[in-house]
Amino acid sequence: MFAKWLDAAKIYADRRMPVMLAFGFSSGFPLLLVGSTLTVWLQESQIPYALIGLFSLTRMPYGFKWIWSPLIDRIRLPLFERLGRRRGWALFIQLCMLAAILAMSAVNPAEHTAWMALLALIVAGCSASQDIVLDAYRIDSFETAEQGAGSAVFVLGYRLGMLFSGAFALWLTTWLDWREVYIVMALGALVGIVTVLLAKEPYKDRAYREEREKLPFKPRLRRFLRESVYEPFKDFMHHHRWGLILLFILLYRLSDEYKAPMAFVFYKDMGFSNAEIAYVSKIYGMLATIAGGLLGGIYIKRSGLPKALMLFGVLQGVTNLVYIGQAYAGDNVYTLSLTICMDNLAAGMGTTALVAYMASLCNVAYSATQYALLSSLMSLPRDIFASTSGILADHVSWPLFFLIASLMVLPGLFLLAYMIKKKVLS
Repeated sequence: MFAKWLDAAKIYADRRMPVMLAFGFSSGFPLLLVGSTLTVWLQESQIPYALIGLFSLTRMPYGFKWIWSPLIDRIRLPLFERLGRRRGWALFIQLCMLAAILAMSAVNPAEHTAWMALLALIVAGCSASQDIVLDAYRIDSFETAEQGAGSAVFVLGYRLGMLFSGAFALWLTTWLDWREVYIVMALGALVGIVTVLLAKEPYKDRAYREEREKLPFKPRLRRFLRESVYEPFKDFMHHHRWGLILLFILLYRLSDEYKAPMAFVFYKDMGFSNAEIAYVSKIYGMLATIAGGLLGGIYIKRSGLPKALMLFGVLQGVTNLVYIGQAYAGDNVYTLSLTICMDNLAAGMGTTALVAYMASLCNVAYSATQYALLSSLMSLPRDIFASTSGILADHVSWPLFFLIASLMVLPGLFLLAYMIKKKVLS
């Protein structure tokens, strides 16, 4: 038995794995530069809460990347053709992202808030587009039996990228100003650029391109629209009560996502330093999220998705109430550790259950397009609804803010109970 495990583990010594690690890092690090790290910079620049909340809208490209994902997935980029379809797009996007992050470092958000918002939108657009390309590269690089190992290494790199732009960036503010921090963060793009230049184009992509180019343009266009747009959406609509399913995915994590843009503003208001936030939120919080994901997977296997979704949904609402205690405790780092670990543990469980449910809805023949649509829908509460969180925080106390955010879990839970009763989810 041990020999079989050892033989299976040899996949991690494959030369493709360092590429997956680097691409995962490249995919993960931009997210917080337009998310919580940017939020702290805005808060320290005395930007009003309402405007900080509205900055969530700059992350909308993550929620709508499914619209242009078929184009990136099928079209070769001029001037970069020598690198191939996947690497050509990746290099172009990474160069644009590098330039946009450097441009952010040159802007004072207190004086040029609109310019900062525009640049954050560009970085988010580049990051979302890069996710499309690198996910496709990963899928094309491995056979079906190898996908799990490739994904595991990619996710590890993704988490390291988030640590770089999260905990490390906040820690750097102890010695550097924010503009200098973002210059250092821009160097993260070099990881992806160098890897693209050193890596090889996936074999599956080369084979697909050679087969595709045998067709004239019009048949290729019809085939593209049929395979990438019409058939995946038509297939998904065969699900019983598919409209309810989409509404549930939209509502399930609303409670957690609504409070997210204001969480770091809250920490700063309580008097915590950037270093304390970095250690507790970004390191302990990430470990709690990973633990929640693992525990969630075990519970799903044992009890099934319906029970898991209901339990984890309740926990997501309850753990938001813990922030009320933190508001009264003030700058107590021990209660902050407890608050963040409980919240992230529940979030890890809830996300795992929702992702597992979305994966179960996808037809293998159209999994990329269908999952891109569902995952984009999952991110809309974070990107659109949560943009009003700053307006609410401006008008109510922190305890009342977190109470309202906690109650936002109820619509999703009521809908889940209805779906279970009507056998839409079983």
